[in-house]
Amino acid sequence: MGVSLKRAAIAGICACLALTGSPPGAQAQKATTLVAQDAWIRATPGTDVAAAYFTLRNPGPSPVTVTGVESPIAGHAMIHETRVQGGQSQMRPHEQIVVAPGAMVKLEPGGLHVMLHDLKQPLTVGQSVPLVITLSGGSTLQVTAAVRPLNAE
Repeated sequence: MGVSLKRAAIAGICACLALTGSPPGAQAQKATTLVAQDAWIRATPGTDVAAAYFTLRNPGPSPVTVTGVESPIAGHAMIHETRVQGGQSQMRPHEQIVVAPGAMVKLEPGGLHVMLHDLKQPLTVGQSVPLVITLSGGSTLQVTAAVRPLNAE
């Protein structure tokens, strides 16, 4: 192989690495192993608010922090927690969720959940609702929630 051909091959390899390489810090984002399972939402006849539920599982070696959730079908989404205090059920915003290594966190009725406000349309049984879970560091996790009947648990 001639010198100019070797230089061309090396330049091609360098260009390929430049296209597929990651900027510093991106490896940590790609290493995020958070998994969302069993996402669902109750149907919303006559209201523009819904709650989303799912299970978060972290099979990785480091904690993963959920900092927010959004959905294109809602004007606003927030992580909330329902607590019973003095016999009264109270719902409060919950800033973030930390999922420890090897742990699971369930978002379920009567506990942690995602509130979707200002729905753009009523949600009907069988519909799929996209959710985007934002993680610390800026990475995201795409989730699809199934709309279930009002009496679903």
